[in-house]
Amino acid sequence: MSTTGGSPPQRQRVVLAERRGARMVRTRVEVQQQTEVGDAMVRGLVRAQLGLALRVALFTVCLLGAIPVLFHVAPGLAVVTVLRIRLPWVLLGVVGYPILLGIAWVYLRLAERNEQDFTDLTDD
Repeated sequence: MSTTGGSPPQRQRVVLAERRGARMVRTRVEVQQQTEVGDAMVRGLVRAQLGLALRVALFTVCLLGAIPVLFHVAPGLAVVTVLRIRLPWVLLGVVGYPILLGIAWVYLRLAERNEQDFTDLTDD
């Protein structure tokens, strides 16, 4: 800077991110202040998460509940042995846990997607 009395340099506006408009702020405020619109949005998220949880639980119960039904329908399978362990114990004690782990992984991904959709909705 010069002290000789020259004009100061032009100011420049620096923008780090483009603003998406007032709607972004408004939807977040709607949720934070629990207005009717925000309450409806949160209820929609809760309903989506509950529906997902019920569908995954029903799928899991049907899948694991099919094992005893299978052995009731085909009793000959109950006496089959794998590595000197009966098949029902192998299915329930060994195979069941990776299946449950896989179902839990899928549920987690879908629940996170629901939350991301909600976040995207409030950011629009």
